[in-house]
Amino acid sequence: MIVPACNEARVIAGVISELRRDPHRIVVVDDGSSDATAEVAAECGALVLRHPINLGQGAALQTGIEFALSRGAEFVVTFDADGQHRTADIAGLIDALEAHRADFALGSRFLGSAVNMPALRRMLLRAATLFTRLTTGLALTDSHNGLRAMTRRGALRIRLRQNRMAHASEILGQIAVSGLNFVEVPVTIEYSRYSLGKGQRSGDLLIILLDLFARRLHP
Repeated sequence: MIVPACNEARVIAGVISELRRDPHRIVVVDDGSSDATAEVAAECGALVLRHPINLGQGAALQTGIEFALSRGAEFVVTFDADGQHRTADIAGLIDALEAHRADFALGSRFLGSAVNMPALRRMLLRAATLFTRLTTGLALTDSHNGLRAMTRRGALRIRLRQNRMAHASEILGQIAVSGLNFVEVPVTIEYSRYSLGKGQRSGDLLIILLDLFARRLHP
């Protein structure tokens, strides 16, 4: 279980407590936090890896994936630290990998539920998903969901270079190039005032779309 985190000391204890209800091996990648995120995570029983400076969520995920693979992980799950995801959805992702003989199980809030999602964010996420479908050929319903699971074979094909939030689209591009099977799984994302303040803002999504479009023009 890879949990990238930056300045999440207020909520990380609750997230880890929920994850520990099942026998998950939890790795928190503290991405240069200026608060007590790392200390709180360690006190709650997570194994903590630390970036001395903030490198972005993509870099934190890559650090976590490489660490998990080095420890022999057969499945890798990524889970956001801001409390948006539900731990009950994890089993469904793992089950889907096995049932569909897939190497990637991608959470979809649009097949499941997006509680309290602002209308503008919904619109921009739909646009990002359409762009990703057009550029990767993957038949997706959700393109920027941090809850996903992968087999060891799938994880070995991920090499993130986009350190910031565009890494979510980069992962999908690498899945498309890999030719490995994927499946989408309904999940619930619950937006709170805290997670909306911590996560992608509408302007961030616009920047991501523009950045991805520019990279398609100038690879």
